[in-house]
Amino acid sequence: MNSLITPERIAEIERLIRPHIRHTPTLRVDMIDFGLAPRPVDLKLEYLQHSGSFKARGAFTNLMTRSLPEAGVTAASGGNHGAAVAYAAMRLGVPATIFVPGVTSPAKAERIRSYGAALVIGGDRYADALAASEKFVEDNGALAVHAYDQPETLLGQGTLATEIEADLPGITTLLVAVGGGGLIGGIAAWFRGRVKVVAVEPDGSPTLHMALQAGQPVDAPAEGIAADSLAPKQVGKLMFPIAQAFVDRSVLVSDDDIRSAQRALWDKIRIVAEPGGAAAFAALLSGKYVPAPDERVAVLICGANTTAVRFD
Repeated sequence: MNSLITPERIAEIERLIRPHIRHTPTLRVDMIDFGLAPRPVDLKLEYLQHSGSFKARGAFTNLMTRSLPEAGVTAASGGNHGAAVAYAAMRLGVPATIFVPGVTSPAKAERIRSYGAALVIGGDRYADALAASEKFVEDNGALAVHAYDQPETLLGQGTLATEIEADLPGITTLLVAVGGGGLIGGIAAWFRGRVKVVAVEPDGSPTLHMALQAGQPVDAPAEGIAADSLAPKQVGKLMFPIAQAFVDRSVLVSDDDIRSAQRALWDKIRIVAEPGGAAAFAALLSGKYVPAPDERVAVLICGANTTAVRFD
C-alpha cells in the first residue's frame, strides 16, 4: 500500500485545492423512471466540474504541490486529463503542452485549445501520446503531470470521495468508471472499505479487471466507444495495491450498454455524459451490477466532454 495515498493526506489536499474546484452536486433518482424496479439511486454530478470532468482535482494538486519549471507542464491524455491540466495551467499562469492520441474526441481537443495550451496529436492511442510527452520532457524540461500513475493525481482525485461522504453519508455502494485507475484509487484510499467501491469498465478495455485476475498490472486491449478515456495500456502501479485491498470487484459493460446509458441519462434527466462518464450508470441500467435489496447505491457521473447532443 502506498503510504503517500492516505485519508489524512487527501483531506489536506482537499483544503488546498478547494478554492479552485467546484463542490459538485448530487441528484437522487428512482430507477423506476429508467424502466427498472423502484430503487432510489444517488448520482454524483462530477461532470459539472471545471474542464468537464473530475480530472481538474488531480491537475490542480499537481500544479500546486510540485516545483514548476520555466518550461511549464506537459501531459499525455485521452482528452479529459489534458483539458484539466490546460485549465489549471491557465488559471495559475503556467505554460502547458498537451499530447493526445488520434482517438481523442473533437470536443476534448477543442476544450484543450480553448484554455490556451499547445495541443499535439501523438499517435493513435494513449500509449503513443505518453511516449511523445516523455520525449518532450527530455527535450524541454517541462514537468510531466501523469493522468493516473502519480501520487498527487491520486490524492487530488480522492478529494471527490470527501464530498461524496459529506453529502451522501448513508450510501453503502459506489459505482466508479475505471481507466488508468487514478479516480477509483483515490476514492478507495479515502473510504478504505467503509463503502463498497465497484469498478466499471468497458469490455473492450478491461484494464483493472485483467490486472485483478493476474494479480498485477498487465497489458489489456484498448478498444471501444470509451477508448479516449477508459483505455490505457495498463492500470496504474500506484493504485493497484489500493484496488486489491479496497475495490470490491470490476464489472464489465458493453459499448451498447454505455450508449443506452448515455441516451437514458439525456432522455430522463437531461444529463449529457460522455461514454466514460456514463459507464458506471451503464452497469446499473444494464443489470451487469444488481444491488442487493439493502444496498444504498451511488453512481459517479464523471465526465461530459462530448458532442453527443448537438444544438441546431
